[in-house]
Amino acid sequence: MFSLIEQQMQRGVNKMQSKGTAIRKRTQIASANKLMFLWVAGVSVVFGISLVAAIFLVQMLFFNERVLFAKNQTVSTLETNLNNVKPLQEQVGVLNTNQALIDSKARPEDKPLQVILDALPSDANSLAFGASLQNKLLAGIAGLSLESLQVDPVVGVESLNDNGSVIDASSTLPNSQNQITFHFSVSGDITALKQALVNLEKSIRTVDITKLKIENQNKKLVMTVTGRGFYEPERTVNLKDKVIK
Repeated sequence: MFSLIEQQMQRGVNKMQSKGTAIRKRTQIASANKLMFLWVAGVSVVFGISLVAAIFLVQMLFFNERVLFAKNQTVSTLETNLNNVKPLQEQVGVLNTNQALIDSKARPEDKPLQVILDALPSDANSLAFGASLQNKLLAGIAGLSLESLQVDPVVGVESLNDNGSVIDASSTLPNSQNQITFHFSVSGDITALKQALVNLEKSIRTVDITKLKIENQNKKLVMTVTGRGFYEPERTVNLKDKVIK
């Protein structure tokens, strides 16, 4: 009987030992799982930071490449401009000795290059153009009478005020063709009319006749001319900053 009791007690001890071993194993497994989770989380954080840093470095690399490319373009443009300065100065010097320009000077004290500037003004001054037609090109011709003269303000650039004078009214949409249109009528004999056309042809400023009509009115010849003059707005060269994004 005592032997039976001892066997049962031994079995109880064995069961308790087995349960203790199982509990320790579960504890070790839980601890290992927790440690593995911490390692995975840590590696994920490090990988995320590394990925963000790598993307940032690549973006900075491409940005620096764009900046260097823009700087190289600027340097190349400046070098080209500097190389062109001397040939341009030489060409301007040659123009100052051009006999045709010297002979066409409006005033003796003017430089020959002034003729080029006079031929293509930088602003649409229709009043000055009209005065040139009336007082220079159509004046001083024997037997010629000026019947009428009209110079139209340039649309979008000039306009008439209440007094009928031309004022500057430059807008964001300037005249794309840079033209000044005019109309005039003169009367006289055939020689006077021919001389008027010759004066227009010899004008320093380019004068393009688009319509010409000659009529016989009251025993005199009347010539009606429609044409256009030209101007070229001045250009401004400025250095500017370019933002690279």
